[in-house]
Amino acid sequence: MERNSTTAPAVPDAPATAAPDRPAPRWRRRLVTALAIAGPGLIAANAGNDAGGIATYASAGAQYGYRTLFFMLLVTVALVVVQEMCARLGAYTGVGLGGLIREQFSVRVSAFALLCLIIANLGLVVSEFAGIGAALELLGASRYIAVPLAAAGVWALVVFGSYRYAEKIFLVLSLAFLTYPVAAMLADPDWGQAGAQLVWPHFVGGKDFLLLGVALIGTTITPYMQFYVAAAVADRGIGPAEYPREKADTVAGSIFANVISMFIIIATAAAITTRAPLDSAAQAASALKPVAGRFAEQLFGLGLLGASALAAAVVPLSTSYAVAEAVGVESSVSRRFREAPLFLGLFTAQVCIGAAIALVPGNLIQLLVRAQVVNGLITPILLAYVLTLANRRSVLGDAANGPVFRAVATVCVSVTALLSAIVLLQTLLGWLGIG
Repeated sequence: MERNSTTAPAVPDAPATAAPDRPAPRWRRRLVTALAIAGPGLIAANAGNDAGGIATYASAGAQYGYRTLFFMLLVTVALVVVQEMCARLGAYTGVGLGGLIREQFSVRVSAFALLCLIIANLGLVVSEFAGIGAALELLGASRYIAVPLAAAGVWALVVFGSYRYAEKIFLVLSLAFLTYPVAAMLADPDWGQAGAQLVWPHFVGGKDFLLLGVALIGTTITPYMQFYVAAAVADRGIGPAEYPREKADTVAGSIFANVISMFIIIATAAAITTRAPLDSAAQAASALKPVAGRFAEQLFGLGLLGASALAAAVVPLSTSYAVAEAVGVESSVSRRFREAPLFLGLFTAQVCIGAAIALVPGNLIQLLVRAQVVNGLITPILLAYVLTLANRRSVLGDAANGPVFRAVATVCVSVTALLSAIVLLQTLLGWLGIG
């Protein structure tokens, strides 16, 4: 990859009496290092903690206390494995998943993969704008005014503005959820019980628990995250030479996002002692009362707004990337509408449809959780494509999965597929009135 090089102007010698520069404090150096490696991996992982993710994690804590923590530990391992494979595919091929699937599989197989992604993502776009509406209602605004304005703002930032700059704004707003670890500590949870259920399974028998488990998979290992991270790595020109830094970004982002998810479960389990599904965003916000007091709803609303706005841009972009790559047309956020009409046109259509459906009245929390269940059912199908591509030496050469990594990745995909199949079977039996 060619890079422009410039020669720095000569700097005159400093006077002999000048004081020597003091080294920056260690914490500042570490912060600068962390910000330097932040990229598609961190953005994709944090976008996963969107409206649906927060609702699902909070619902897990409210319904089952700390029992889903062990499940989240396993999901974290799977997320790291999957995201790393996707980032590696983007870096070593220079092509996103949509393009790779088109190149490596038949037309029918490629079309099936895209159909699965579109179905999963359209439901998520609706939930993101529903999350924006719920967030702004907590902040005192009507969703019928806020959602259309938010949709127009997200669309304009991507199509006409600086999406890179918008990413940073949304990530800063999402930092409000860093208060969950503080809230969890101040809520005085049963740390012994939480620790025990983190390292050892305490699962509950029954369809509802399994359904929630699949929802946790669907909101943590979300198809759009895989398509987005591979396409964004390729779009930004990150190649094999830069990949070690991108790998650190991807792994660190995945772990960081899931640590926050676990604290959301702990804080909600400690704050809401009546074990039942959540009915509103205000209930989920109550978990922040130990740290925010009477401003808990406002703080939750601010964080939910940032997380939902980030995902409201990332989710439809991942669909646009995949479809544009699959048909072989221009796919980049740096292009204008006339240069990438399909890419930006599909993005526009998703934003309009998602915002319109989000204005329909309903129970936000249950809508968001159901969207994650749909994701959980579709995820193993798309992960099978990712695993197949990452295993092929014809695609990655020496960077293809080794024997150990291949075995771990195969177990992760197989377990996810098994859980999804069980939930799907239970759902079909329920419709038939059996069991």
